[in-house]
Amino acid sequence: MKRDTQLTRAGRPHHGTRSVNAPVNRASTILAGTARELYNRPDGTPLYGRFGTDSQNALRSAMCELQAADYCALAPSGLSAMTLTAIAEVSSGGHLLASDSLYGPTRMFLTDTVARWGVEVDFYDPRAGAGIADRIKDNTQLIFCESPGSLTFEVQDIPAISQAAAKTGACVMADDTWSAGLNANMLDLGADYAAQSLTKYVGGHSDVIMGAVLARGEAANRLKEAEWRMGFFVSPDDAFLVLRGLRTLDLRMEKSARNSLEIAQRLADHPAVSTVIHPARKDHPDHALYERDFTAPAGVFGVEFAGWSLARGERFLDALDIFGLGFSWGGFESLAVHCDPQLRRHFRTAHDGALIRLAIGLENVEDLWRDLEQAINTSA
Repeated sequence: MKRDTQLTRAGRPHHGTRSVNAPVNRASTILAGTARELYNRPDGTPLYGRFGTDSQNALRSAMCELQAADYCALAPSGLSAMTLTAIAEVSSGGHLLASDSLYGPTRMFLTDTVARWGVEVDFYDPRAGAGIADRIKDNTQLIFCESPGSLTFEVQDIPAISQAAAKTGACVMADDTWSAGLNANMLDLGADYAAQSLTKYVGGHSDVIMGAVLARGEAANRLKEAEWRMGFFVSPDDAFLVLRGLRTLDLRMEKSARNSLEIAQRLADHPAVSTVIHPARKDHPDHALYERDFTAPAGVFGVEFAGWSLARGERFLDALDIFGLGFSWGGFESLAVHCDPQLRRHFRTAHDGALIRLAIGLENVEDLWRDLEQAINTSA
């Protein structure tokens, strides 16, 4: 099946007289029929509500089907999905490599928490590709990737990194929130774990927070065990909302991406802009990798305004009307944030001017452009 058809069918029963959507079954205690069945439910009923009921299980099933995964762990947030992979793989005395372009809170978890476990944490240039082999040690247990990178949108060579890791037994985790697991499959590219924030494109309506990690084979078994040990749980109501968002994911991402490319081109032609950082554009330094590994773009990209001070960047943001000022992205609404206060990099050279991240939503592209133009003019 094509992906738009698959999105309407994944995780749904297709036989019998059942509702189209998985029911929201709120349960903590799930009673057994007999004492013997307390620990062995013959019909597959979960032993306890934390293991998931109808809507959580339907979401797991749908995500696995879409990415051909053996298991999907659901986590209370995108950040907790990223941290779960470290919990599954690293231990005291080990070594972890992380892309220098990682999402800031993930970076802090690695440096502030994982390091306290007795794990050495190093950062590598996100454009290292096969050269990462020079950074892998005998005790390297996990490589954290994010493609494209948070804020600066470097596209990583996941196949090359995965091949280098496989030679030493290290595992690879790829944060693929930008593609929503729809426009790229990090497991197919060689990663052991594909994690994303379902808060973003999959949820799609800025009203739910959740994350997911998918894996195959032995990695899937380790992931399931780690999820069980940590007691991660998402509510059936939230799972229902994410499933609802999943059904229209393709349509929403397609419009968001189309709008973003149009806005990116107009900004690239504007005299106030020095650089547009959008992987789907041919002027992006990693465009060839994008073309190889991704089937379609997303609606999130960066813009560098030439010579702008932080103060002018803030005036620009304050002048926006349609664009909201807020973190996250992937909802129906367009958002803007200034990135400079968040940037923590070892390998990125300084940029000339304010760096703004735009998340393009589902509004009319002409309205969005008028809003950006007037904000540029007003901020002068």
